[in-house]
Amino acid sequence: MARQDRSRKKKQRVALPPPAHTTLRRQFYQVLEAGHLLNWRVLLFEAALITLIVANVLAVMLDSVKGIGDRYFTFFYWFETVSVLIFAVEYSLRLWVAVEDPRYGTYGPIRGRIRYALSPVMVIDFFSFAPSIINVFIPSALDLRILRLFRLLRLMKIARYSPALSTLIEVIKAERRALLGTLLLILSIMVLSAYMMYVIEGPIQPKKFGSLPSSLYWAVTTLTTTGYGDITPVTALGRIVAGVTMMFGLALFALPVGIVATNFVTEIHRRDFVVTWSMISHLPLFEGFSAAAVSDVMNVLRSRMVREHAQLTMAGMEGTEMFFIISGSAKAEYERGAIQLGAGDFFGETALLTNTPYDCTVVARSTMRLLTLSGADFLQLTRKHPKLKRRFEAVVSRKGQKLEARARRQERNLEPDDELDLDDISAEAPADID
Repeated sequence: MARQDRSRKKKQRVALPPPAHTTLRRQFYQVLEAGHLLNWRVLLFEAALITLIVANVLAVMLDSVKGIGDRYFTFFYWFETVSVLIFAVEYSLRLWVAVEDPRYGTYGPIRGRIRYALSPVMVIDFFSFAPSIINVFIPSALDLRILRLFRLLRLMKIARYSPALSTLIEVIKAERRALLGTLLLILSIMVLSAYMMYVIEGPIQPKKFGSLPSSLYWAVTTLTTTGYGDITPVTALGRIVAGVTMMFGLALFALPVGIVATNFVTEIHRRDFVVTWSMISHLPLFEGFSAAAVSDVMNVLRSRMVREHAQLTMAGMEGTEMFFIISGSAKAEYERGAIQLGAGDFFGETALLTNTPYDCTVVARSTMRLLTLSGADFLQLTRKHPKLKRRFEAVVSRKGQKLEARARRQERNLEPDDELDLDDISAEAPADID
């Protein structure tokens, strides 16, 4: 009995506290880093920042034109000053809210922010405004042409708002071995063809093919099918080698393009929209999970777009997957009553936990973005993270208790309880997920 009491007290100590959604830092984090939320603040912020980035690039181009740059010097100067101020404030705010992300918050307020500042996107953000600030205090520190180059880096900030770019990077990482093999093959053909032309054409054209580096330049332009024409073979054997090199160039450079393109299209078709880290970590069910657990979940989730009135599950139908709602709304019909589902809610988990048919019929009430988790992936996740299964079991138990309470109230002809708050249900579940 005493052991059970200690176990109960331990569970109470590790229970997840209510998420601090109301703190100012949390609100800024949801706007700056959680673009999937699709509320008007996020959309307004992203649209305004992307517009400012594009306007800055256009300003840099127009400022380089003599007639326009001299005539509108004052306008360009103040536009640059205001833009640098906005980018600097944005950078500072991102550093401030970085600890809200579990990937960096676990390292503490200082180390976490340093690690975040050293991430590629933050390095780009820093160099997009820092040189301009240095130039204000030390006007002769940077050449105008170098300063313009840093200002053009601001265009790369848009990559932050392109989830498809992260998918492309993941495809390149996944196919790195195949791409590396293709690169080695290209280098081998390049060096071999350069050496052959050095042997064949070198004695006849010593100025053009008299060394391996000059022959290698010819091999690069020929393999890439660019062919500037400044270096060309004149012997019959040299022209044969050039023709063979061109054919190899067409075949070899098509390989990496085909590998990346095929896998990228496959990944995009597999996911109707790109699943991001913040999209998962902000679902109420996964709040408080470790970075490793969230990453494992993200890798097996699949996205789906459904239209209004689409039937997602049917009571009694075999349960093969569970659903997480990213946006939109749905209605779940249980035997004990109906509940409304919205962004952050989930359903179908009972079927996967108990290996039984679905216990409710869910119909979309609007266009929805969903994440789905198959039964096989669910089983693998719960085996790898046993505490994850306990979180689901606790949520299902709490959800069933609330449905029972509602059914009893309705049987007594009393006013029904408020709609089920799945955020509260998730918060009451164990949070010690490794």
